[in-house]
Amino acid sequence: MATVITPTKSVAVNPLKQSQPLGAALAFLGLKGTMPLFHGSQGCTAFAKVMLVRHFREAIPLSTTAMTETTTILGGEDNVQTALLTLLVKAKPEIIGLCTTGLTETRGDDMQGILKTIKQRYPELQDLPIVFVSTPDFKGALQDGYAAAVQSIVQTIPEAGDLIEDQVTILPSSAFSPGDVEEIKEIVEAFGLKPIVVPDLSLSLDGHLNEGDYSATTTGGTSLEDLRRVGASAFTLALGESMRGAADVLMQRFGTEYQVFPRVTGLSAVDELMVRLSLVSDRPVPEKYRRQRTQLQDAMLDTHFYFGRKQISLALEPDLLYATSCFLQEMGAEIQAAVTTTKSPILQEVPTEFVKIGDLEDLEQLAVGADLLITNSQGTRVSKKLGIPLYRRGLPIYDRLGNGHFSSVGYKGTTALLFNIGNILLEEEEIKNKH
Repeated sequence: MATVITPTKSVAVNPLKQSQPLGAALAFLGLKGTMPLFHGSQGCTAFAKVMLVRHFREAIPLSTTAMTETTTILGGEDNVQTALLTLLVKAKPEIIGLCTTGLTETRGDDMQGILKTIKQRYPELQDLPIVFVSTPDFKGALQDGYAAAVQSIVQTIPEAGDLIEDQVTILPSSAFSPGDVEEIKEIVEAFGLKPIVVPDLSLSLDGHLNEGDYSATTTGGTSLEDLRRVGASAFTLALGESMRGAADVLMQRFGTEYQVFPRVTGLSAVDELMVRLSLVSDRPVPEKYRRQRTQLQDAMLDTHFYFGRKQISLALEPDLLYATSCFLQEMGAEIQAAVTTTKSPILQEVPTEFVKIGDLEDLEQLAVGADLLITNSQGTRVSKKLGIPLYRRGLPIYDRLGNGHFSSVGYKGTTALLFNIGNILLEEEEIKNKH
């Protein structure tokens, strides 16, 4: 069991974490016809928009209540009201995801009261789902904001309905890319089940070209109709420990049983998912995935020479840190350093002596002598300074293409991840042998 070390520094040096509002916006981007709305200054929204555009290289719809110095002091109710009414007329969203920022959280705006008053004042807003989530960016990190948004979504929108026995709800955490979500949907559908993914980034941020006219809101993702049917699902697959809260909400509201899969990368982890899907569907594992399993086993045999006893240092969000470190340990690598962004129960299960909640300066100090670094593109400077190769993982990745397409889940995705990291280790070994 790993010991979790909390930060003692007064400031972050070379920051690792992204903010809660950014995580909440990412979750809302997986809902069709949605407009994420930041209750804060224009700068808060602009920063999140730039970060998401650089990572996904897609048009990202984000709006703001544009708080100023005066409205911050006097209160932001008028700004929220103006923003909602303007979006209703100009963007015509099916859903609005309203997130707070550090500015308005510090002031202490009563957002539930404000929304109730505005809806009473303007009947045209009564039928518009407005999902509110509290996301102060002075605490927590991207994973916290994303998880809070998903929990608010399933608390606000789904309605009770008759049980649909072949329908399952999938709750992927912020650790899963659009490509990961696409792969998981294919696996679930192969068992004859109908998945509803909340949120479904594979339909909104997967790099497709939009057909038809320009849309001010998200053009893909989980539809409002599907969200309302979530209460009728027979089972919930919570992918990532941070999704436990949202799965628990669905169980309390609709009695839907669930299972949390802390990871679906690695042979044993994917085996566990396949067994559960076989039980839920009452079908055997399709031959396609039996073959992919043997391919993964062969890949593990081919690559384990290059992973064995390698010292690897990671700096990732908690769910992704756990999934990646366990996979590496299974391949015979040793976790030299593990740095993360926020507290989570899963950190104690990371296969290393301690996990530090910190920044990339902490990674730089702890990773000296490592064979490989794994973190986002912000770790490039650390990689060059220490002379250690970097495998980019997490968010943001702005110096590589295709971040919305790559998958590292399931047997197929695990095999791809295995070869991607293995090739870096192989190349480094050849360089060392030449010298």
